[in-house]
Amino acid sequence: MTNIITSTNPSRNYEVIDSISSTSESEIIQIVENAKKSQKNWSTLMLSERVWLLRELYEIFVSNKEQLAMSIAREMGMPIKLARDEVGYGLSYFLWYLQNTPEYLSPEITYENETELHTVSYEPRWVVAAITPWNYPFMLCIWSCIQPLIAWNAVIWKISKEVILTGKLIGDIIESSSLPKWVWSEIYGDGKLWDFLTDQDIDGITFTGSTNVGNSLSKKAYEKQIPAVMELGGSAPWIVCEDADIDKVIETIYFMRFSNSGQMCDGLKRLMVHRSRYNELLEKLSSTLQSKKFWDSLDENTDIGPLVSARQCEILEEQFQDAMQKWAIIESELLVSDTLQGAYFAPKILSNISLDMRIWREEVFGPILPIVIYDTIEEAIKLANDTSYGLGAYVFTESRDNFAYLARQIESGMVQMNNVNYCIPADPFGGYKASWIGREHGKWGFHEMTQVKVTSMPK
Repeated sequence: MTNIITSTNPSRNYEVIDSISSTSESEIIQIVENAKKSQKNWSTLMLSERVWLLRELYEIFVSNKEQLAMSIAREMGMPIKLARDEVGYGLSYFLWYLQNTPEYLSPEITYENETELHTVSYEPRWVVAAITPWNYPFMLCIWSCIQPLIAWNAVIWKISKEVILTGKLIGDIIESSSLPKWVWSEIYGDGKLWDFLTDQDIDGITFTGSTNVGNSLSKKAYEKQIPAVMELGGSAPWIVCEDADIDKVIETIYFMRFSNSGQMCDGLKRLMVHRSRYNELLEKLSSTLQSKKFWDSLDENTDIGPLVSARQCEILEEQFQDAMQKWAIIESELLVSDTLQGAYFAPKILSNISLDMRIWREEVFGPILPIVIYDTIEEAIKLANDTSYGLGAYVFTESRDNFAYLARQIESGMVQMNNVNYCIPADPFGGYKASWIGREHGKWGFHEMTQVKVTSMPK
């Protein structure tokens, strides 16, 4: 029996946008078979030919930027001006991949003397399953699919059912391009479909989502002896040092916690402030938050919109109530207007945080910011590392020596000083501990979904 997936608007009391049919198990089996066949032809194309075809797709995406942004804003609840930024950001990665493919996928000479020549070349894994969440629908699609695709693989993509219509729009755009059929295909359905898809004869997995699902997929990948690249969330620490220039970084602190209603994997989750700077930071951050518009996602002036779904609100409310029962204090809050109905959760800054609170121990995927005070650098490091995650971390200081020391001590795959963003396409994106397996972007992302072959020959 075919299941129907209905998409609703979290900004407007969950009004129905549209429905589509989920992909059946028999259809998935056929899609995998078609992808296998298509990949053989795809891998015979020269690198320049694949780049040309994907460049055309890039241009089609560019011409549909507004339609993509509107779909994201309606279906996911991301404010429209941020949705436009998301599409543009994803396209900047797509373009970088295209421009740098020749450098990172061409054969490399590893050793050469008068009599011998040794090279490393890269070959496809064949068929890669790419599973992406709802929080950045377009950007994470590009992140997960384009590098494996350029590297000779066929890609079968599954997006979260929360943004199924945005996924369908992306799929329709792909179908309108000259990309060979079945080289990039998409399946639609609920969370159970990832399990069935990855049970098939696939050769690699890319996944962004929860730790529980990631653990299941990593076990499956191990049993299949195939590679897996996985982002499994984060609880990023932000350390505000005694010498920090608060005015310079206050908008960054606001953005990295409250942008996209806090639904950001490597966004600010736990803010640690030196005691001497606490009052100043709290006052300025509260003022910044209060200056933002908390409203409908399709309003051009909205800064903070709803969460993606009622379920997400329920999880966040449970985490918040746990904090309040343990004597957390609300320092600043944007209240939900009586005229708003939908997945709205009032953005909050909380103090008097104890380390047994869920908002400290768990990943908080919503606009709650806990702030704690520290007195020494060693105390700040201990607090920063007090998590099972290790994706991103941030240090606000005017001292390069302070930053270098903290960057070495923090258990995280990426560490940023002040406003210098580590998230650029040339850098590997990934983390330590429960946050990541493998890396995306840069030369590392190209190589994750390839076979590495050494050849040695006489000269």
